[in-house]
Amino acid sequence: MTRMVVVRPERPAAFNGTVMVEWLNVSAGADTAPEWGYTHRELIRSGYGWVGVSVQKAGIEGGGLIAFPGMEPLRKADPERYAPLRHPGDRFGYDIFTQAARALRADPQRLLGVPTLTTLIAAGESQSAGRLTTYINAVAPIEQAFDGYLVHSRFGGAPGLGKSSMVASLLAALRPVRIRTDTAAPVLNFITETDLMMKRFGYLPARQPDHDRLRTWEVAGTAHADTYVMKASSIDNGAASAEDMAKALAPTRDLLGLTLPGEINAAPQHHYVMMAALSALNRWVTTGATPSCGPRLTVEGARPAKLTLDSAGNAAGGVRTPWMDVPTCKLSGLAAAGGRMGALFGSTGPLGRGALARLYPGGRGDYVVKFRAALALAIDAGFILPSDRDEIQALATASYPAMG
Repeated sequence: MTRMVVVRPERPAAFNGTVMVEWLNVSAGADTAPEWGYTHRELIRSGYGWVGVSVQKAGIEGGGLIAFPGMEPLRKADPERYAPLRHPGDRFGYDIFTQAARALRADPQRLLGVPTLTTLIAAGESQSAGRLTTYINAVAPIEQAFDGYLVHSRFGGAPGLGKSSMVASLLAALRPVRIRTDTAAPVLNFITETDLMMKRFGYLPARQPDHDRLRTWEVAGTAHADTYVMKASSIDNGAASAEDMAKALAPTRDLLGLTLPGEINAAPQHHYVMMAALSALNRWVTTGATPSCGPRLTVEGARPAKLTLDSAGNAAGGVRTPWMDVPTCKLSGLAAAGGRMGALFGSTGPLGRGALARLYPGGRGDYVVKFRAALALAIDAGFILPSDRDEIQALATASYPAMG
């Protein structure tokens, strides 16, 4: 027995026919929903349904990789309500995920309040993305339960289907796994700088060319997690002012009660490009219109490989956004200082007043003009949604030079 959390449009007439089904992340020893965090604005405004599924044992009974204050598995958080839940182990998670899809298709009226649905998109971030990779390669060809897959921030490896020891799981994480080329359903693979370059576990050895059912977007300046999903997402309801959002996105060392050695990644492009990725994948599934091909981040050397940097100290290549091409700071998926926690959250570093003055001799007005032009290019390329144009421009104006 497990749990599904359902979010649906208030008015059935507003439902667009697509449901994102999220493989909830359990790295913190409790269910978390990073896909909802990054994409909820697009899900709500465009009429999607969202269903989070407690697929893994840690979300119900505990036992994650990282402990955050206040995060508890379901049976500990609410013993009375969740006492009946018993999870047989993660090797059963693939079937649990399939059964969730089957239940949604069988009775959308009961679960979603709508008579029919047309599309199910499976989504998962981080360790859930690794599980989703295994699902695509081994389960999807048989079950065909989903119409598309949004694989978000996976590393190079992927777990197996059976019960694994800790040693076997570690070895699996070290072996690069590519997504099969004959998948029937489209896959959009979203990779941050952290994911690509993570020492020993990174996605770099698993890189593969796009094909007619795969698009990979390697997004410059992004970290595995950042200030948006850890802080700003909670106030981002579409009504927050640009000034409030700029404050929520400001660089910080504080992370859920913990203090890190450096300021974590504070760029909002992860959030905005993720919303564009969801929209592009849904359009691909429902109309056949393929998403833009994303250029790869530029990497040099081999032992060890490293990202090529531009004149501002930011990554070259990859999916470009105005925060990269019209910078006010250095934004990286790589942590400024060592430590297990900081490794996932990237870094933000100042360019300095002198550098800003050279880049934007006319000050804020000069910056805003250049930012607006770069934003138009990103929208035209399909990596940012036109509906976010005004909000992003307002945020850029409010943020300068707060991140400098």
